Amino acid sequence: MDVDNYIKNNSLKIIVKPNSRKNELVSYDEERQALRVNIKAEPEKGKANLEVVKFFNKLTKKQTRIITGLTSKEKLIKFF
Repeated sequence: MDVDNYIKNNSLKIIVKPNSRKNELVSYDEERQALRVNIKAEPEKGKANLEVVKFFNKLTKKQTRIITGLTSKEKLIKFF
């Protein structure tokens, strides 16, 4: 799955499922217009958020920041 197809205006809406077996892109949710992502880290003390940033940094080779949704499963991330 090519994540670049879903990036609009250097941002991407994602739905995170923490405590998964591995970090991976799962599918695109047409209803929510968001990419579903599994993350290994647990959702405590920002561990899952940090893992999301690292995952997308490595995947896209761009700097990544979470703009909204720090305490939610739905997040908006921006690429620099």
